[in-house]
Amino acid sequence: MRIVKLSGIFLLCACVVLVNGCNAELKDLRVRNATQDKLIKELRSEVQITGLELDQLQRKLDTAEGRFGVEAETLEERVAALKEELGRKKALIASMQERLLYGGAQLPVELSTMLEDFAEREKMVTYDSSRGIVKFESDLLFERGSAEVAPAAREAVKSLCKILNSEEGKKFDIIIAGHTDDMRIAKPATRQKHPTNWHLSAHRGISVLDVMAKSKIASERMSIRGFGEFRPIAPNKPNKKGNPENRRVEIYIVPKGM
Repeated sequence: MRIVKLSGIFLLCACVVLVNGCNAELKDLRVRNATQDKLIKELRSEVQITGLELDQLQRKLDTAEGRFGVEAETLEERVAALKEELGRKKALIASMQERLLYGGAQLPVELSTMLEDFAEREKMVTYDSSRGIVKFESDLLFERGSAEVAPAAREAVKSLCKILNSEEGKKFDIIIAGHTDDMRIAKPATRQKHPTNWHLSAHRGISVLDVMAKSKIASERMSIRGFGEFRPIAPNKPNKKGNPENRRVEIYIVPKGM
């Protein structure tokens, strides 16, 4: 009897240590996220200042060209340097925002392997094992300008849900992030449902969430985010002609409580 009681005590202690360890890890993650968020705000301020300086120099360059060869050449060099600096800072902000969204958890080998196999089977899906991101191409997931999940894509999302409801998958939460390119919503009927690309990206995220909820993914595990056209992964064509690569839905598999 004593041995049984002692075993129970040891088991209880082990559970307390495990819970405290998880809480400490989550607290540390939130502190790092707060620091990251502060750095992003500082970088955005720097980007704004650099952008204003670039605009001023560009105006000076427009005035100097054709009249002051040496001065124009110097200004061109400074404008080029500022553009490069601006691009670098914007890329850094995008990278930091993604790390903030994702949280940096390493997925278990078993879960990652299942997701890799899933991506190999589905032509509309790619999987980034280093960041735990399952990416659906929106052109295959939805009709142009629509937020309704296509029948074939619905089956792919259901297959993903089976993986996310596995013993390994249940240990993680899910963030569904919708993205568009910069093409304007032209059709009045479409614009009535989705006034902007921001609305469209969020509505697409909700549609995927609905399919996942019907596939028995617990509601408390899921959240959605809509980024519209503002987080492209490739350059859009000039004059807001868009780029299919930027039309996507990303599913982030993150630690619980993110």
